[in-house]
Amino acid sequence: MASPSATSVTRRRQRNTRVTVAVVLVALSALAVAGAVPSGSWLIASVAAVVAVVLGATATKITHSELMATRVEAARDRAQQAQAYRAITEARVAEQAKHDAFLTDEIARRQETIADLEAALTAAHQRAADAVRARAEEARRADRSERDGQALAVRLEEAEQRAAEAIVHVHELETELDAVRSELSAAQATTGWKAQSA
Repeated sequence: MASPSATSVTRRRQRNTRVTVAVVLVALSALAVAGAVPSGSWLIASVAAVVAVVLGATATKITHSELMATRVEAARDRAQQAQAYRAITEARVAEQAKHDAFLTDEIARRQETIADLEAALTAAHQRAADAVRARAEEARRADRSERDGQALAVRLEEAEQRAAEAIVHVHELETELDAVRSELSAAQATTGWKAQSA
């Protein structure tokens, strides 16, 4: 907490002086009345009573002005504190909104990546199926035609190689899709955001 400024220290000192003066005035009024009572004079007692009332009223006025000044300063301090809390809250809300926007964009990017990988996986499955069908067709042609067996054997080997490469590619895409889905699940768990099914 910041140290009090010189002005506030001066105010506190001045206020303490005001309260001290008010106490002294009340004490003087009590002494005046206490001194007038033993004298037995009605005039001295009346003057002492008037002086006591004036001193008491003055002490009351000083105490009242001190109380009002204290209330004004306390209200000012509360207003400044409320402004500071409002600024802190606004900064936190802005930071949270920025974080939420970032996570929403990140989730949208991950979903787009998943959609792209699923499309690539579907295409790879189709290519693998086509390659398997082509291999089967080549095998049938090789069986039907022994005189072209050598050429067909080479083509069959190429088709098998393409099929094997397609299967490897499908496996790689499936592995990448699983990794991206895991990242998306982690991001959704962090934000509490649930993706809508497409």
